[in-house]
Amino acid sequence: MLILASASPRRRELLSQIGVAYMVNPSTYEEGAPKKKDPAKFVLAQALGKANDVAAKYPGQWVLGADTVVALDGEILGKPKHEKDAMRMLQELSGRKHSVFTGVALVRGKKTYTKVVETKVWFRKLKDSEIKDYVHSGEPMDKAGAYGIQGKAAVFVEKVNGSYTNVVGLPLSQVYTLLQKAKIIG
Repeated sequence: MLILASASPRRRELLSQIGVAYMVNPSTYEEGAPKKKDPAKFVLAQALGKANDVAAKYPGQWVLGADTVVALDGEILGKPKHEKDAMRMLQELSGRKHSVFTGVALVRGKKTYTKVVETKVWFRKLKDSEIKDYVHSGEPMDKAGAYGIQGKAAVFVEKVNGSYTNVVGLPLSQVYTLLQKAKIIG
């Protein structure tokens, strides 16, 4: 059975959506702060760190680790530290295009399959009152870039180029392909 090295309810919902049997064992991997302006390398390193952390406890089992970030002009926007930080991020994203990167690592022993997926997202110009109301809802506080496309922030999005499920937190088409390579599914 696949082990998901994440406590993310969104990742659990996405895996369940495609009928993959899994159990959850969140990683205790100490996530690093992005030091460089290379979001693709950063998310891949984080995903590998999470997957390897859990795989060490379950030899012989396949472990799926993932990490998602929002990047604006190459700079990574993490999860907001507080409401003011969330408002700042959303103001920066307002009326602009940004990228969402997810690194995925599937690990069992020395066998590793990885993928990084980038999706471009365009926000319409947001009113300050919309940002304030959204932040006060509490929804953006545990999300990269201070928004969840699958929630109330869906109305902020004008266009998506690439995987929608990547923006939610797990690029299903690419994950499915990795699961096939590993012969976890047919």
